[in-house]
Amino acid sequence: MSGATGSKLHTMRDAIAAHVHDGDTVAIEGFTHCISFAAGHEIIRQKRRNLTLARMTPDLIYDQMVAAGCAKKLIFSWLGNPGVGSLHAIRRRTEPSALAPGESLLEVEEYSHHGMVGRYVAGAHRLPFYPLRSYSESDLPAANPLIRQVESPYGDGKIWAVPPLNPDVAIIHAQRADAEGNVQMWGLLGCQKEAAFAAKRVIAVVEEIVPTETIRADPNRTIVPGLIVNAVVHEPFGAHPSYVQGAYDRDNAFYREWDAISREAAATDEWLREWVYEVPDRAAYIAKMDAARLRALRPTPAPSGSVDYGDYR
Repeated sequence: MSGATGSKLHTMRDAIAAHVHDGDTVAIEGFTHCISFAAGHEIIRQKRRNLTLARMTPDLIYDQMVAAGCAKKLIFSWLGNPGVGSLHAIRRRTEPSALAPGESLLEVEEYSHHGMVGRYVAGAHRLPFYPLRSYSESDLPAANPLIRQVESPYGDGKIWAVPPLNPDVAIIHAQRADAEGNVQMWGLLGCQKEAAFAAKRVIAVVEEIVPTETIRADPNRTIVPGLIVNAVVHEPFGAHPSYVQGAYDRDNAFYREWDAISREAAATDEWLREWVYEVPDRAAYIAKMDAARLRALRPTPAPSGSVDYGDYR
């Protein structure tokens, strides 16, 4: 945990303004769980351009950011609207026949999930590459020249390698943190920790700010220490329509709705106008939502018991 005593608390507007710049490589990670839509929407509002967006599963947030004109490139390992179908805004930028006049093709760099995790791990450890065997019999190396075959230094034949990924900024969402940026998370873990350690700058978005004593009382839940976090943003419901274990469920209806909205550029632009550009922040977004819909996303309590770590003093 961080030894610093200074608070790293920022508003979302200030955190994005300070740490996300035109031309950056941005990783908004979270594997279905804890996806910071609030951060993505603020990036759209601030009209960031020429971003390279890295993520294991681009999901709806990158479809929205691509539709808003934020991105020039995607680095990813699976692309789609989970359980529903395509990401239509991204399809419009990757299929030449669908490009609007004056639009350029979105660059794409594709890996397997293992390959993307390996890139973050290599980036976090400052390694020159990450070795793996799972590209044998795959067509991905033919599509991506950065997936390369190398000779094992231990005499057991050829293996595949992927390069490190060091985003300019990683944005992660979690249940809680203290003001120093020590981040705790439970439930389905993606590669938030690896992305954070690989990145040059880290923004942590959380549902709750708690005292450092609370963090220290349950240290095993800390996935990212404050010493690598640049900004902490308190943003309840900041991951909607994805979910946060114990706080709110996944808004499956919205994922279905997005399929219809995103099929036409005009409808997509109208949604962005109403739900991103014309709301100043996440609090206004939540206030605009149907209250009954929000209540339905609240889970029933499911406490998992407690652990007594003993008195360490």
